[in-house]
Amino acid sequence: MKTLFQGEERLVSGINMRMRTSLTSKVEVQKERFEFGKNWERFLKVLDESRILEAEKSLKKMLETEDLKNRRFLDVGSGSGLFSLAARRLGAEVHSFDYDPLSVACTEELKRRYFPDDLNWSVERGDVLDRDYLSALGKYDIVYSWGVLHHTGNMWMALENVVPPVNEGGKLFISIYNDQGPLSQFWRWLKKLHNRSSKPIKIAIILWFGTFFEARSAAMRLLRWRNPLPFKYWKEKKKSRGMSVWHDLVDWVGGYPFEVAKPEEIFDFYRMKGFTLVKLKTCGGGLGCNEYVFLKK
Repeated sequence: MKTLFQGEERLVSGINMRMRTSLTSKVEVQKERFEFGKNWERFLKVLDESRILEAEKSLKKMLETEDLKNRRFLDVGSGSGLFSLAARRLGAEVHSFDYDPLSVACTEELKRRYFPDDLNWSVERGDVLDRDYLSALGKYDIVYSWGVLHHTGNMWMALENVVPPVNEGGKLFISIYNDQGPLSQFWRWLKKLHNRSSKPIKIAIILWFGTFFEARSAAMRLLRWRNPLPFKYWKEKKKSRGMSVWHDLVDWVGGYPFEVAKPEEIFDFYRMKGFTLVKLKTCGGGLGCNEYVFLKK
């Protein structure tokens, strides 16, 4: 028992240290922060009914439910607003917020298109690193934050701050970039380089890595005796959360600040806060996000 307590103390100490040291200086973050909102603004031009239905399907699958009627849904870092829209269409009362003003505008645009003057969907600008703001939002049956908390500049503080809004018996649905060790450090360097570069160099970096990822995907399909034709993955991506390969690629190459975590780190972090893991979808130890659904006891 003593050994167990000592192990948890070391875990808490390590997390607290990372919460203090992972916070990038405000000057550095503002200078190198990727403009997520501009990317989502372009994504809205290709958003259609089929993508919205795929987003709804992914929510239902991970949350293990057919609808969200009579539930309160908090979208932390709403981005394009697609999943706020999906949750609202599934019947939830939705509150969306994002740090990026253009992302807020994108979410407001989707609300205007599909739920104008709806009192059960509110949108505003907010910061997940503002603990007082999160605490003042009240309680929600589902707190959702997909691919957001690792882009804040202090991931562990963000992971901490999304705890208070989760209602007793509620669910926390998050996704966090997988820790690939030294390779993750390379990605972090690349993202900073991209955001510091001129527009032509940014485009060149994106196209180079797009070609690399497509070639790798084609090679893997060929090894599995599947169709290796180029861009086949692009159609498959649309069936995964309703997203777009191109806009995801731009987000991936430029997405900074950038932090990562191993699945066991996330599991232990929330276990100590009274959460039980009820759903896990990993990226197989490679590049990408691990998805977690926790239940608050």
